[in-house]
Amino acid sequence: MFDIKENLKTLPDKPGVYLHKNNMGEVIYVGKAVSLRNRVRQYFQSPDRLLPKVRAMVSHIEEFEYITTDTEMEALILECNLIKKYMPKYNVLLRDDKTYPYIKVTLNEKWPRIVKTRRVLNDGGKYFGPYADAGAVNQIVDLLSSVYKLKRCSAQRFPEGHQPCLNYHIKECYGVCCGGYDREAYMDAVHSAMEFLAGRDKKLVQDLKRQMAEAAEALEFEKAAQYRDYLTAVASIQEKQKVVLSSIGDMDVVLTASGQEGVHAILFFVRHGKLSGRESFFMGDALEDDRGAVASAFIRQYYSGNTVIPKEILVEQDIEDHQLVEEWLTQLRGSSVKIFTPQKGDKKAILDLTKRDVVEMMKVLDDRARNEQERTDALVAALNKVFGVEKTGWRLEAYDISNTNGVDSVGAMVVFQNGKPQRRDYRRFKIRTVEGPNDYGSLQEVLYRRMRRAQKNDPGFARLPDAIMMDGGKAQVAAVEQVLKAMNIRVPVAGMVKDDHHRTRGLVYGDRELDLKTEPALFKCLGTMQEEVHRFAIEYHRGLRNKNMKKSVLDEIEGVGEKRKQALLAHFGSIEKLSQAQIEEIAAVHGMNSAVAERIYAYFHNSVV
Repeated sequence: MFDIKENLKTLPDKPGVYLHKNNMGEVIYVGKAVSLRNRVRQYFQSPDRLLPKVRAMVSHIEEFEYITTDTEMEALILECNLIKKYMPKYNVLLRDDKTYPYIKVTLNEKWPRIVKTRRVLNDGGKYFGPYADAGAVNQIVDLLSSVYKLKRCSAQRFPEGHQPCLNYHIKECYGVCCGGYDREAYMDAVHSAMEFLAGRDKKLVQDLKRQMAEAAEALEFEKAAQYRDYLTAVASIQEKQKVVLSSIGDMDVVLTASGQEGVHAILFFVRHGKLSGRESFFMGDALEDDRGAVASAFIRQYYSGNTVIPKEILVEQDIEDHQLVEEWLTQLRGSSVKIFTPQKGDKKAILDLTKRDVVEMMKVLDDRARNEQERTDALVAALNKVFGVEKTGWRLEAYDISNTNGVDSVGAMVVFQNGKPQRRDYRRFKIRTVEGPNDYGSLQEVLYRRMRRAQKNDPGFARLPDAIMMDGGKAQVAAVEQVLKAMNIRVPVAGMVKDDHHRTRGLVYGDRELDLKTEPALFKCLGTMQEEVHRFAIEYHRGLRNKNMKKSVLDEIEGVGEKRKQALLAHFGSIEKLSQAQIEEIAAVHGMNSAVAERIYAYFHNSVV
């Protein structure tokens, strides 16, 4: 048994990170401290001195552990990493795994391209964004590449005899691969495209409107529609630009707000002096009602990923660990980053505008939260009625099998908590013991392996479902119940039955089929689960099948790895031509040597090396 009082006595007076755990050994809270001794002891003082939320967390602490660091900065970085790893219940967590598209100009290449990306790297490229509308980004990339006739292929070298692609023949690319094009003129076109992305877009918009009108007058309606779509994409990129202040460059505004669901962090993007986007991030429920602490937690978690860090971040009030977080962001960016609350001027006007916007946004989020809670309550009530119990929350697991005539057979498990998919808990299984198209046997293997992992306290499988929903009727249910009975595991199993049109019809439980028409919340949840587990199983099966189809006879030859395989196929064009080649021809391929060339020749000619 872990003795909390005795372990409190041994805490070091050093900076570090502490992890609180419950009786299951799960990490429920991660924190950092300048002094581990002083900080951890504060949790175990008189309960009357603790805030109600902190008191609730402390009541679940059965043990703690700590990791010392040399500096407080190291503790902050370690805390960020451990929060991402364990996703503790009582930490303020960035729960929305959002990645937004950027437009990248590949200035690190001799002939730059314009591409969409969701990763921002320190690679010499120029990034614009982020943008909320991925579809509009695709159209803008296409528009700029077409208007300025920029290279779209990723090739960096063009050997003699290289054939230009279709874009060159339809006059949408200058054809730098053919040689002879002036690089200075090409770079002028690249910089013109960058001017557009920087917000100086009036000239191009006017040209698009003129070309759309000319195409319509010439009765070229398809071409006119294309110009119209380009203009729509430009408007979509710009539609959230509410303010333009020439004295302001790039910055982010971070605000926090509490609603019915919990705490939200709201991030506003200011790019080139324009307030150009707003996104909301659900942060769960804070232990402390301190907006500065929530804003600090959001900033540390959001900017620790692959994203652009601006020079300035505006906040409505001072954040927790202000100086430390600034130093950390400065290290990540490689140049100075300031976090502050403006008191006057244009930046104060930006902050006031965003604060007013957040008030309106929270009204919408609260209405949405109320509707979502009503749906959840209806679903829970329906499940309680079906299974004859009283629960406040339901964890459901659904399973499906996918194969092609028994080949590459796989199983899939999806998890829904109160009707919402928990994608981190999805699992995939490659069928090992069943041969041929035997779905019942495959289901039994999958359930056995899943439950066996739970019995061994595997963290990824430890939590059992409140009910299992099988994609099928009584036969599938009976097959699974047989496994559970043999393993002495009690979990109710129901079958999701489909109609003749392959849509959800009812729920089989016990000896009866339940009509779901009177339970719309349950009907919608089961239909979504069926589609999701089917999709997940098919995706895994297709991926496995495609991987197996890509296998080559060259994989069987010692010394032939992926790079050599690609070089051989690129040089000879096919396995058949390679099999007819002489040792000297094979050895001449880039990356080859005489020993491997001899093995390849021997493989195709059944000789011994």
